[in-house]
Amino acid sequence: MRRAFNDRCLPADGRHHTTTQRTRGGILEAVTLSVIETAGARVLTGHTGAVNSVAFSPDGAWLSTASEDKTARVWNAATGELLHTLSGHEDAVFAAPFSPDGGKIATVSADLTPRLWDARTGTCTKELTGHTVAVFGVAFSPNGRVLATTSYDETVRLWDTAAGVSQHVLEGHSDIVYGAAFSPDGKLLATASGDGTTRLWNIGTGACTRVLTGHTGIVSAVAFSPDGALVATASFDGTARLWEVATGNCLRILSGHADTVWSIAFSPAERVVATASEDATARIWDAASGTSIRTLEGHTDSAFVVAYSPDGKLIATASSDTTVRMWESATGKCARTLEGHTGAVSSVAFSPATRQLATASTDETARIWAL
Repeated sequence: MRRAFNDRCLPADGRHHTTTQRTRGGILEAVTLSVIETAGARVLTGHTGAVNSVAFSPDGAWLSTASEDKTARVWNAATGELLHTLSGHEDAVFAAPFSPDGGKIATVSADLTPRLWDARTGTCTKELTGHTVAVFGVAFSPNGRVLATTSYDETVRLWDTAAGVSQHVLEGHSDIVYGAAFSPDGKLLATASGDGTTRLWNIGTGACTRVLTGHTGIVSAVAFSPDGALVATASFDGTARLWEVATGNCLRILSGHADTVWSIAFSPAERVVATASEDATARIWDAASGTSIRTLEGHTDSAFVVAYSPDGKLIATASSDTTVRMWESATGKCARTLEGHTGAVSSVAFSPATRQLATASTDETARIWAL
């Protein structure tokens, strides 16, 4: 595999060191962290627990990582330099997305308390209190003014990101709420739950407008189509479903996987859907007919995550087999296998502005790959 970064200034082992500062007990201390250049990737080291998720800033300049070590971190995506360590949570941090304007980061944790951070300084600006059990999912509205958090306490909370106060508590699910997605116009929120249902909520009022029933297992993921007309859901029942937002009707049942469907994503370029499954495959589906167009085979263990590149031409799948595979969406051909992680790959993110892919792993590292 070719080297993805210019390493002419690196020592022979591909390792260089960066020194940053952190505050401990009010005293600044220097911390030396390694940035390792390997064939095809820049490896971000320093976390002392599994890395649960990665997210790029809207301009692609920064990368955030969230970890079991109770911290999130912000990195320079071009150099791998550690910019900030977001410390303060008392338990595992599950996700740390950027706001749409790149100015804020939201973190959710098993310690019950989501936090908002200034992305430029790494300072915690708000602690969001109210959830009573671990907070697992998080999403910013398209305009960044509202934050949705989902919890094991069976609720979803909507927060005013400027004031840091709760706007609505969305109650109705009867089991863990695993994830949430805003509609493209920001008027609706879709939530996925262990109770086997998906709910649609009015952001302005907090009212539940639709309950989407039909799955016979946990709903593991939810996504809106780019035009906002459809919602896609993935489930432990081995199927995915496509729903009409206007009516709540199930339009298509996507059957073919042999086990849990973990992840689902719409192509930004056309009306097709991709899914990733416990059966070690991903599939591409025609949203109009519900037929499976292609089966993406090659992983040797569970495929946890599927994501489209911004132009829709590539699909990335992440697996517990320690690899990420890049597929051509038009042909289903595996274009590249990204190898190097030594643990399951739990998260992937395409940069919205640069030709990079970030990956997170249980091996306590994140990687940035040049595409």
